Amino acid sequence: MAEDQNTPETDAEETPVAEEPEAPAEDAPAEDAPAEDAPVEEAPAAEAEAPAAEPEAPAAPPAVSGPKPKRKRLPRSERHKHSKPAREKPAKRKPITRTPKPETAPANRQERRGIVVSDKGEKTIIVKVAVTKLHPKYKKVVRRTRKFHAHDEQNAAGIGDTVRIVESRRISKTKNWRLAEVVEKAR
Repeated sequence: MAEDQNTPETDAEETPVAEEPEAPAEDAPAEDAPAEDAPVEEAPAAEAEAPAAEPEAPAAPPAVSGPKPKRKRLPRSERHKHSKPAREKPAKRKPITRTPKPETAPANRQERRGIVVSDKGEKTIIVKVAVTKLHPKYKKVVRRTRKFHAHDEQNAAGIGDTVRIVESRRISKTKNWRLAEVVEKAR
């Protein structure tokens, strides 16, 4: 039982030594200063004491001072909690009022004028539109043609008719134009 009692005492004695690692280091310069002022005979005695003090300092671990190492993810219980201010509840609730939508005019749709080259499809015509432009560099008139698939609900247009088609929503994979009017019937 005597050994059990000695064990906690030795632990208690070791704990204060570990807490004061810098104390011997601070005393060492103070011992050196008087040694310089002292006579030559005392200098060897001071040197003898200094090596005795040095083995104690390396035995104690140095105190770590600085920022705490950051962990990448903190457990939810240790995370910073944001506090929301309590919202004041009004005494009387306001009635819901809807603001009227502003009146918007439909966008100006593109129009093309061309000649029907095919009316074989069900409610579909193919219109060939010729565009004449002046070449930007050479200033020569260039004629380009393009074919558009247009929706013809009543199958009113026939091959050779001159028609006006208007851009519309996508009706099928290739159709996003519709027949606006037949300008001139073919003879």
